[in-house]
Order: sequence, then structure tokens, then C-alpha cells
Amino acid sequence: MMTDFPNARPTASHFIDGTYVEDTTGAPIPVIYPATGETIATVHAATPEILERALASATRAQRDWAAMDGTSRGRILRRAADIIRERNHELSVLETLDTGKPLQETLVADATSGADALEYFGGLAADLTGTSMQFGGDWAYTIPRPLGVCVGIGAWNYPTQIACWKGAPALATGNAMIFKPSESTPLCALKVAEILHEAGLPAGLFNVVQGMGDVGAALTTDARVAKVSLTGSVPTGKKVAAAASAQMKQVTMELGGKSPILIFEDADIDDAVSGAINGNFYSSGQVCSNGTRVFVHQSIVQEFLERLKSRVETAVIGDPLDEATNFGPMTTQAQLDIVLRHLDTARAEGATVVTGGIRIDREGFWIAPTVLSDLTDDMTCVREEIFGPVMSVLTFTDEDEVIARANDTEFGLSAGLFTRDLTRAHRVVAQLQAGTCWINQYNLTPPGMPFGGSRASGIGRENARMAMDHFTEVQTVYVGMSPVEAAY
Repeated sequence: MMTDFPNARPTASHFIDGTYVEDTTGAPIPVIYPATGETIATVHAATPEILERALASATRAQRDWAAMDGTSRGRILRRAADIIRERNHELSVLETLDTGKPLQETLVADATSGADALEYFGGLAADLTGTSMQFGGDWAYTIPRPLGVCVGIGAWNYPTQIACWKGAPALATGNAMIFKPSESTPLCALKVAEILHEAGLPAGLFNVVQGMGDVGAALTTDARVAKVSLTGSVPTGKKVAAAASAQMKQVTMELGGKSPILIFEDADIDDAVSGAINGNFYSSGQVCSNGTRVFVHQSIVQEFLERLKSRVETAVIGDPLDEATNFGPMTTQAQLDIVLRHLDTARAEGATVVTGGIRIDREGFWIAPTVLSDLTDDMTCVREEIFGPVMSVLTFTDEDEVIARANDTEFGLSAGLFTRDLTRAHRVVAQLQAGTCWINQYNLTPPGMPFGGSRASGIGRENARMAMDHFTEVQTVYVGMSPVEAAY
């Protein structure tokens, strides 16, 4: 354990049944600070004994939690939201140490968004209602029942937010959750669990266990688990969904994308440049919904690139714990290597590097924000998700043409467009094959708005009232009010 980063020191590797738990016989998982490459903490992967404790406690606790009235459940979630907001700075520093994202960003986008989710679903917990139907003198009604024990599997880019996005609707609807954070960013979810229980959550209802893919697989296939909600890559999502569906478990899959942003000739160019920057370089490009294929109308592409280049080159690259810094490192060495290989391929295929395209010469996992141009739709950088700070700029002249090109992908997570013509905006967005779209904005995800993808980009939705449907199942009750007839 390095003493330079006391905020990163975990109390223990796991949080189970309302308390921190350690088992050092599990494989060690080093926690690397991306800005320097230093090991700042070590956690241990969950052993079979740890997983059994987590599953047994969740199974036990969920029964009483489901029987509690929604108002009481919601009050606990809202109290946790208040605590998170009170400790935002401390939690944001931890998020920065865990992910490398600049503190300027984590202060406004991570713990705060987790608190928003807890507050939102805490407010809805009392409003979990069914429906009734009349059939002559008879009638029927429905009751939304919690699924039971749910598993959340997190990605490494938003560890605090994802823990809350999955935990809040699950808990609001009467479920228990066992959450496995990414092995690359294991620290933040522990704090979420600690705060939830400090707020009054009964022991066992939100457990955190560490580990690699084998731990996620063990949880996914355990008979006591009713649902799996994963945020991650498409290949991982396919494996987890297949394993869960083989046992008829419900799933929510929030996966990757190669999303388009369409910038028409009448767009406000400064707004469009801002949207493209937010949709490519926030979190150093490590956002699943990023709009990394930027289609710009031929008549304005030169002006767009000039303004984009000048603004991107003003990014403040430095110590992520300095609030003046607004661009941080990649989160892992492995992801940095992937991005660098993509840049080599792009150059070999004929792409022009407008700006960036190089590894920054400093300790840690740094790469300059990169803009590529002179591209065709069949290039690797245009077809494949890079998951790093690399924007691909393409041109178009015709509306129907750009819609077809935007949809020409296996993915369908997100899309955006910029235009002053709102008739065209709604006409175009109706034809984009993506689960979450923005008009004259990009990548805003308030908790009251459903978020998720179509096609290879996922199943189900995070956030909004719709997420509560994904953590419940409908029980239907038919009520006979007259004598029962039979043929014999």
C-alpha cells in the first residue's frame, strides 16, 4: 500500500452483509493510479467462500426488504443520496484515483450522478403500482413483484455511477444486489455500499465482491440469482447474456457502440464542436455512448475542423487531482495499447491526423486527444469501437445518404445531430437506429431519461421509471365473482 494516497486505501476487499470483509487467499488485484502507473492499493478476488457469504446474505435479507413498504425503502435511498452529496469531494478524489479522470470532471459527473439516481428511484419507490382490468362481473389485477437477488457487473469507466445506476432501481423495487466492479477500478463501489448501509439499508442487501471474469461467471450462473445487469463490452455482454439466458434469468445489457453525430450545414458550429468534444474526449474518450463517427456536411467541414483543432489543442493535460486539468490519462495500460494500435492502423489505411495521435511522454497511461480526417466508411477506425480519445471526422452532402451511413453498423447505442431546422431534426432522428439520441446536445443522461441501446449495443434500459420494470416481474391475479361452470 502506498501512503501517498490515503483516500485510496480500502478498508477491505469486499463489503458483505453490512460490513467490510477480507480474505487474502483470493488472488491479489493491484489498483493502479492511471496518471502515474503506481500501485496505490491492492484488493483480493472473491473466493468461493466469499461468494457464498454474499449470496446467502442477499438471499436472506431480500425477503424482509421486499415486504417493506416502498416509502420506507425510498427514504433510505434518499438518505444515501444526501450523504453522497455531503462527501462529494472525498468520493470524487477516490474516483479520480480509481480511474484517472480529472477531478474537475469527477466533481460534477460521478458521485453526483450516483446521488441523483438514488434520489430519483428513492422518490419512485412508493409509487410501484399494478393495474386492474374488468371482464364482465369478473376482474383481474397485476402486482409488480421483485425478482429477488440481482447481480450488477460494472465497467471501469464510471465505477460510482454504475454501482448506483444498477443498485438504485434494484433496491427501490425490493431486490437485493451483489455488485462486482471492474477489476481495474474496484474502490468506489465499496464506498457506495458503506454509505447505503450507513443510511439505514439492512445488512446483506447491497454486497460488493471483487474479482475477474470468473467471479462474474460464478455469480451469473448461481441458481439463487434471478437477474444480471452488466455494463461492458459487446463480447463480454454476449457471453454473460448467453450464460444467464441458458438458465432463464433476466438480463439488462448496456454495451458498447460506434455512435454517429450528424452535423448539418445550418448547425451552430460552436455548439457542434462542443458536442463533438463532449462526445469524444470527456473521460478521455472512455464512454460507451460516445459519438466517435462525426459526419460533417461538406460545405462546413473545413471551418469545423479548424475550430475543432484550435479548441482541442487548448486541453489542459496535467495532474488529474489539480482542478485546472481537464483531460486525463487512459484508465489502463491495456486500453492505452489498444488505442495506440488503432492509431497505427488508421495511419496505415490513409487517415490524416488533424491533431494528437501520439502517446504523451510522461508516466502513466497518457495519449493526446486525437482527431482523424480523410476517412472512408470502411476504415477500421470508423468501423470498430476504439474506446479512447479518437474522433473520426467524415463528410456528407445528402440527408438520406448520411442517415444510411450512420445506420451502417452492428451497434445501436446512441446518436446525435446538430441543426437549426427542428423539422429536419425530428425527421432524421426518427430514422436513426439507436436507443438514445440527442438533438443539439450530446451525452447528457439525467436519471429520469431512459438510457440504453439497440442491436448489438444492448438489451433493456438504465434509468427512468422503465428501469424499475427491468427489476420486477408482473404477477397477474384473476378474480372470479360468479359461480364456476364446467362441462361435466
